[in-house]
Amino acid sequence: MSKSKEKIIIGNCSGFYGDRLSAAKDMVEGGPIDVLTGDYLAELTMTILYNQRMKRGEDQGYVGTFLKQFRDVAKSCQEKNIKIVTNAGGLNPSSMANQVQEIIKELNLDLKVAYIDGDDLIPELDKLYSEGEKLINIDKEIPLDTYEKPPVTANAYFGAWGIKEALDQGADIVVCPRVTDAAVVIGPAAWKFNWSRDDYDSLAGALAAGHIIECGAQATGGNYAFFQEVPSFSNVGYPIAEIFEDGSFYITKHPGTGGLVSVGTVTAQLLYEIGSPAYMNPDVIGHFDTLKIEQEAENKVYVSGCRGSSAPKTHKVCINLAGGFRNGVEILLTGLDIEEKAKLVTDSIFENLGGRDQFDKVDVQLHRTDKEDPVSNEQAQASLRISVKSKNPDLVGRMFNAKITELGLANLPGWTGRGGTPSGAYIEYWPALVDSKFIKENVHFEGKKTEIIPTSQLDLEEIYYQKEPYDNKLPAINKTKTIPFGRLYGTRSGDKGGCANLGVWAKEDEAYAYLFELLTVDKLKELLPDLSEYKIDRFELPNILSLNFYVHGILQDGVSSSTRLDGQAKSLGEYLRAKNIEAPDFLLK
Repeated sequence: MSKSKEKIIIGNCSGFYGDRLSAAKDMVEGGPIDVLTGDYLAELTMTILYNQRMKRGEDQGYVGTFLKQFRDVAKSCQEKNIKIVTNAGGLNPSSMANQVQEIIKELNLDLKVAYIDGDDLIPELDKLYSEGEKLINIDKEIPLDTYEKPPVTANAYFGAWGIKEALDQGADIVVCPRVTDAAVVIGPAAWKFNWSRDDYDSLAGALAAGHIIECGAQATGGNYAFFQEVPSFSNVGYPIAEIFEDGSFYITKHPGTGGLVSVGTVTAQLLYEIGSPAYMNPDVIGHFDTLKIEQEAENKVYVSGCRGSSAPKTHKVCINLAGGFRNGVEILLTGLDIEEKAKLVTDSIFENLGGRDQFDKVDVQLHRTDKEDPVSNEQAQASLRISVKSKNPDLVGRMFNAKITELGLANLPGWTGRGGTPSGAYIEYWPALVDSKFIKENVHFEGKKTEIIPTSQLDLEEIYYQKEPYDNKLPAINKTKTIPFGRLYGTRSGDKGGCANLGVWAKEDEAYAYLFELLTVDKLKELLPDLSEYKIDRFELPNILSLNFYVHGILQDGVSSSTRLDGQAKSLGEYLRAKNIEAPDFLLK
């Protein structure tokens, strides 16, 4: 691929619901951009929006903070001809579009709004079942129609072509529902260059660009393993993708902002929340094990060569189920005989509650944070976390807490309680696939509705790119030294529904050659023994000196229902970096 003159500059101002409010204004005013995007919809966010709609009414279910950001930038966007594409529509894009229109009218601006819908599959479930669509849980291989818990939301992940259509028709703002994170970038790029549905390499490049900038400051130094390399975390700049017609692109940020754009920060974000390097999107499969990442200049990285294959024949569906109700307690155990104290308090709690069997699920975790011969009160403490779930809210309600509180003066020495599992209703996440022939995506603009046919339904020639095999050339190892894994390797981890990914990368070829041989699945389980019970897949990306591990089932039924202390697996990578390994002498420069 070669750099061409024509490019589209896309800046992202949000990586999650709750990200920095001022980022939209900073992006619009900090330098030239053509498109402002915002990504707000993690799987957990759909749960938050569902609860919002239940409490406040059917006209709710969108990301309200986007409206504050839009009000701040609307006038500047009109003056600078900046398009806005966002998935802040959430569960209710039409209501969000109406709110945007009200702000435009109030500010006396001349901006045109389109919205996309059709992603909501709840009204279609019976029809899908009758057509043989089982909506089988990708992780658990269970069909939805036989599962005991009812779905409350079911949203197909749309791709980029509805966004392109809206922009083609003249929209200035495109309000999206549950589109893929990268779609808000692919759509504007496809609009700018008028890409065809089978321009797979170009689309794959835009997919990579979208994936890199969708989590905001994570691409510009945020949450970066080698954080000491970041010059400043003050006013961290949000990421910008400058995309060329062939799908190659720069990642950068506005001048004068904090943070860092480097091969490392871009590699880390490319590895975030992926499984196989063949990264699925409704429009294209992008092969992340084919692209090349190069430092072009300070805070400017060039990414090229991402190969693309035909769009998959299915769309992913984000389904949330009414999981039931939960509660929990955390007891601090101090000093000697921690194991015995944990057994005593656990047995006493469930005896007082009337037994374990009445609950649908019980999870007991003892975290041995205590140290021998401690030098502070806190160093003498371990943490016992007890979580319970039930379809009956009374079993896990106020009486649960009262029955535990009763034991405060009648049980173990040093009884100290704190926090625990959040109480109340919880949602189970259910990832599934649906045949794309059932997808009905609609673009609404100026009173007109346009249906978007999925790419896989267009009878295009099927193309699948096959990567080159990797020939590992590991130098001879003479001496080794014990060092922490993280002194050589960076990591980035995150949640994928009930699963987690753990990406690892090296900075140099020789370090990768050693990583490739060292870090097998068995070795990972040896280093992190609490992962030993889980199925783990290893994927290789030698082009960016990386490995990716996909840990099945570690987050149970998704973030909303997980009882792990780190329910999103954000710290899993740093856990690995803290472990000691034997490193060869040629890496210890």
